[in-house]
Amino acid sequence: MNLARMIDHTLLKPDAVRVEIEQLCAEALHYGFAGVCVNPSYVQTAAKLLRGSSVKVCAVIGFPLGATSTAAKVFETTQTLQDGAQEVDMVINVGMLKSGDCSFVRNDIAAVVEAARIRNAATKVILETCLLTDEEIIIVCSLAKDAGADFVKTSTGFSKGGATVHDIALMRKTVGAAIGVKASGGIRTREQALAMIAAGATRIGTSSSILIAAGDQPAVPTNS
Repeated sequence: MNLARMIDHTLLKPDAVRVEIEQLCAEALHYGFAGVCVNPSYVQTAAKLLRGSSVKVCAVIGFPLGATSTAAKVFETTQTLQDGAQEVDMVINVGMLKSGDCSFVRNDIAAVVEAARIRNAATKVILETCLLTDEEIIIVCSLAKDAGADFVKTSTGFSKGGATVHDIALMRKTVGAAIGVKASGGIRTREQALAMIAAGATRIGTSSSILIAAGDQPAVPTNS
């Protein structure tokens, strides 16, 4: 198993500076990660640095709360794809789900999926599983699958919890083999990543990518 090719090398902290994004991209190229996951303002930087490589640029949408309007999410999706993103990770509207408005949640997802597909981009749907019951996880996974999403994803990493093996297994059971499952939030060791994959994850989102994928291999030199 090429673990590096299953990892989205992630930097989403609010105080991330351009040189850190440049380092993130250099590391992704060096280790051959699946992609880098960045905030929309850094998509152009990442796309320029990764142009011509196999490393994809992923932008987060409606991040981290998911409570922006559908129109705002669609605009953000369109803009980031124009800027060079190839995948988008959108946050569901958790409050609407808990209000029982499944039509809103499905339509919110479907609108982003449609905007992404215009540019042949993949959509990952962030559930924020730590805020959901098992029943709600099953509901929103079914909604995401029905709306045409390419992945369901556990967490933003900005709430009160991250990915668990239990949640990954439940998500995989719900969506079947048809779409991907991304484990993110709190994954810091190789053992954790492998446990998530064993439970059904096909992508790992983490800022500990080098430790997980490379162990004691030499790190890429830092920018100076």
